[in-house]
Amino acid sequence: MPRASTTIVSLAAWLLVLGGAQAAFADDATDISNIGFVFYTKSHSPGTLNARWMFSTEYGGPGLATGGPRDGFAGNYHVRYFYENGEFSDEYDLVIKKSGDTYQARWLVDGRVQAVGVGMELEGGLAIGWRRVTN
Repeated sequence: MPRASTTIVSLAAWLLVLGGAQAAFADDATDISNIGFVFYTKSHSPGTLNARWMFSTEYGGPGLATGGPRDGFAGNYHVRYFYENGEFSDEYDLVIKKSGDTYQARWLVDGRVQAVGVGMELEGGLAIGWRRVTN
């Protein structure tokens, strides 16, 4: 598992660079307010993923994605996220597509994209860095 942890840290660092690492290392935490991370693992129920998510440095918790394919991670899901205290946070239609060794993700509400992400499969799950889409 140390290799997976190293890969997750490397992916998070890479996403910070792409999203504006200069601001991310500033003392002001609001500079990273539009960066999130989620790690999906397969549930015992086919087509279901368990999630651990975080957004910025202030929010995070568990989640559950349902309605996906029996095999792999790519597919269409309905996902519900919760805060650490168990309170409901958000729900989305989640579309995960695979392209080579990478994954692209979109979180939608009423057909409108709310967030986009990029990730990769690691030992034990799928790691995705994401950001909210601003109109």
